[in-house]
Amino acid sequence: MSHRRIDFILGDTPPARLDKALARDVPEEANLSRTRLGRLIEQGAVTVDGAVVQDPRAKVAEGQVVQIEVEEAAESHILPEDIPLSVVFEDDDLIVIDKPAGMVVHPAPGSPSGTLVNALLAHCGDDLSGVGGMKRPGIVHRIDKDTTGLLVVAKSDAAHHGLAAQFEKHTVERYYQTLVYGVPDANDPRLRGVKGASFEAGNILRMTTQLARHKTDRQRQAVLFQGGRHAVTRARTVERFGTPPVVALMECWLETGRTHQIRVHMAHAGHGLVGDATYGGRRKLAKTALPEATADAIRAFPRQALHAAVLGFEHPVTGENLRFEAPLPPDMAELLSLLRNGPLAAE
Repeated sequence: MSHRRIDFILGDTPPARLDKALARDVPEEANLSRTRLGRLIEQGAVTVDGAVVQDPRAKVAEGQVVQIEVEEAAESHILPEDIPLSVVFEDDDLIVIDKPAGMVVHPAPGSPSGTLVNALLAHCGDDLSGVGGMKRPGIVHRIDKDTTGLLVVAKSDAAHHGLAAQFEKHTVERYYQTLVYGVPDANDPRLRGVKGASFEAGNILRMTTQLARHKTDRQRQAVLFQGGRHAVTRARTVERFGTPPVVALMECWLETGRTHQIRVHMAHAGHGLVGDATYGGRRKLAKTALPEATADAIRAFPRQALHAAVLGFEHPVTGENLRFEAPLPPDMAELLSLLRNGPLAAE
């Protein structure tokens, strides 16, 4: 296997730990993330003043000479599969996909094939320059299997590192559209009593909690107020449907990006997503609120009605500001048409 060697000298007052010093001083064109550097240290690929150092916590000093031997990207163990993709944008460093419902993002024990990664390996082929030492797509964020919409994936180590940093700093713009039961309203005394719920100007619901894996159901996330990971979701009502209103079209945006975040937060607020069997359930609707056919369509909706509609970020290599929008998928668009126009107009 071929290698490339990276040589540089540690600058003034480096961080005390080797891994942090390398992350600060490694040449930018090397495109090595801190995670990748840590692995290279542990693999014995880093020498300091001619001696191999395999402890990421080793002390270093300014002026020391560092050499890193980097193996060229290896082929991934994940098999490419010729699965059609809806490509919104693509260049040498990244690709933006409009993901359909039913597609898992990354292979896992329950979904070893048919995933977005399998499809991207076939689609990108030799265009993958290597992420983390492997010729594979760099997954920096995910959306659930049955959630549709926009997802950005890195094709190079430089893009992976840059995109991951933006997601970590919460500078990526992400807006979702969803249909929920009920209508969140600042004047609702019940909602004002829900811990973690508050309202901002413009009747914007803000949910602020901790999230962690459920203690007994490992497939679910649970709201906590001690422990777990900090999570903030905002939601604005776009349209309300029914007399009285029983369903709302919401626009949600994320300050943080946790597993199932919107689904968990909206359920905690008492406004679970239509079709979300895990968190939202199947709600009873007031008999006269909607036409019977419309109410039946809501109850029968087969997945969580959630769509990643807007994705904006800075291109990690060119610095260009990019922003993409994806229209609602057919199933959500049809349900929304039914809610707006009634059964006859939707036929």
